[in-house]
Amino acid sequence: MPWTKRNFLKLVVGATAFAVVGAGRAVAETISKIVLSDAEWRKKLTAEQYYILREEGTERPFTSPLNDEKRAGTYHCAGCDLALFSSETKYDSGTGWPSFFDVIPERVGTKTDYKLFLPRTEYHCARCGGHQGHVFKDGPEPTGLRYCNNGLALTFKPKTETSS
Repeated sequence: MPWTKRNFLKLVVGATAFAVVGAGRAVAETISKIVLSDAEWRKKLTAEQYYILREEGTERPFTSPLNDEKRAGTYHCAGCDLALFSSETKYDSGTGWPSFFDVIPERVGTKTDYKLFLPRTEYHCARCGGHQGHVFKDGPEPTGLRYCNNGLALTFKPKTETSS
């Protein structure tokens, strides 16, 4: 193809159209964000949930009933109900918090936390930004990860015979 002004414009228009279609597809596949004011979050959550989800607090170990939950189902963000974990990835880490070795793909975001002076990886719900816990590299196979979650930051939805 000779490099004429016309062929150059075709190339630019074609590349632009491809980029727009690709970007539209990427946006359609991402999780839509939920943004609420502090007042709206305080109204929606209990004081303890607000402390954990919005102020990045931590509940005391061995206080969550979800620590002993053994049924099949999914664990959802208590702030926005986004499914974060499958019960198939839950295990007893002995730490006193519900622990998982993997997340449902693209459901959490991470950042580095220096609150205890040593860097830790903190993770949040991808939809509402609610703080869930920290991820460590001392979990079981196949990932070797331990997502150590605050129980108050989650709700559990058992699998029913009609759900798939």
